[in-house]
Amino acid sequence: MTVEFDGVGIRLGGAEIVRDVSFAVPRGRVAGLLGANGSGKSTLLRALYGAVRPHEGEVRIDGVPVPRLRPRERARKVAVVLQDTMIDADMTALEAVLLGRTPHGRGFGADRAADLRVAHGALDRVGAADVAGRPLSALSGGYRQRVSLARAIAQDGEVLVLDEPTNHLDIEHQLELMHLVADLGRTTIAVLHDLNLAAAHCDTVAVLHRGGLAAVGPPRDVLTPGLVREVFAVDAITLTRPDTTAPVLAFDRAVPRTEDVPASRTEPEPRDASSPAGPSSRPAAGPASPRPAAPPPRAH
Repeated sequence: MTVEFDGVGIRLGGAEIVRDVSFAVPRGRVAGLLGANGSGKSTLLRALYGAVRPHEGEVRIDGVPVPRLRPRERARKVAVVLQDTMIDADMTALEAVLLGRTPHGRGFGADRAADLRVAHGALDRVGAADVAGRPLSALSGGYRQRVSLARAIAQDGEVLVLDEPTNHLDIEHQLELMHLVADLGRTTIAVLHDLNLAAAHCDTVAVLHRGGLAAVGPPRDVLTPGLVREVFAVDAITLTRPDTTAPVLAFDRAVPRTEDVPASRTEPEPRDASSPAGPSSRPAAGPASPRPAAPPPRAH
């Protein structure tokens, strides 16, 4: 399924949190949603799974605006893994994963055996089969995160929404999770804070800055030293992995923020000499190439 954000603006409590965001994620691709804290990333995701409604623009799944989808239909299409999933801590891991079968109208009736097979398979796929019978309260944060992903896999939605999915995971399991997400072949949008993880595992990245879209496109074209300096307020140089040619960012010191200059209009610094390509101040054209917009004041 294709996901489209078309001129999306979102207000919460009278404050404009997201402003004029437009980009698309083609079927089966993995998109990283990046930005500093408070830039509107999680709020934009909430519009995708129907938790908030934009005051302007639309979020569409295969051309259908999200508000037009009935809750049950939406749950069949979109599986969500949040940072803090409110599930009864006395539930076992297996019981939590079985909740993912609820939108399909199964799990407590004649199809119970089939649902159990799906749930066990999902736990095995995320490396958590050994904790199937243990209560969530007895699991580490990393295992609970894996159980949440297993629930989303069992839900079988074609769109996967991940809000900081690598939170609580060590580096080994961060890499395993990102490889697993790519192997699922589902249209995926993930909020990530690790820029190198996004550069290595995302087909495209969209960077939010004070609620507006600073840049969107392939990681190599978007994650330039100039953009990193403006959006994240740190110096960086770009290196290149010789085996994959993926960009690798090396960070230095924090720098003063430029509050009044849009990131999309900042000239990027030259790439490191190890990069075979020259710098690009504009993201590569994709399925939907939004115009850069001056970001609004930072959301509180």
